Amino acid sequence: MKVLVSAASRHGATAEIARTIGETLAEAGLEVVVLPPDAVTTLDGYDAAVLGSGIYIGHWMDTAKHLVERHAAALASRPVWLFSSGPIGEPPKPEEDPADVTEIIGTTHAREHRLFAGKVDRAVLGLGEKVILKAVRAPEGDFRPWDDVREWARGIATALKAEPAAAGA
Repeated sequence: MKVLVSAASRHGATAEIARTIGETLAEAGLEVVVLPPDAVTTLDGYDAAVLGSGIYIGHWMDTAKHLVERHAAALASRPVWLFSSGPIGEPPKPEEDPADVTEIIGTTHAREHRLFAGKVDRAVLGLGEKVILKAVRAPEGDFRPWDDVREWARGIATALKAEPAAAGA
């Protein structure tokens, strides 16, 4: 079974989550391709997809939303899982799903959406991002829950290995 893992990432933290998901799926015996959203030209040949995005101002990044729009029919015909990355702090805040995730779930018929804490490295941020973080008093640090990410990916692998290849792939 061949799985596409794709995530929009402004500064690389969400891309690292996508790579970890891909590695975990591959360790479980699945064939995995990890690509940024703009590099996905077709879903032909993929039996399933795991899509994600960093969250900025409560929304998925445009490149991830455009991937969903471009391939809506193909995504709806295969198993899809979604993840978002962005809450920060201990405990991570905000706790709410991104504003546009409900629509993305509806479009893709995703089986599940997971919200993972993110990472803030002020050294890589632009001036506007630094101003926003200072205004909301956001802490700097890496809050990504690597064990939870791997466990979630192992659950996806188990689900995929328990069913026949997706129709239309």
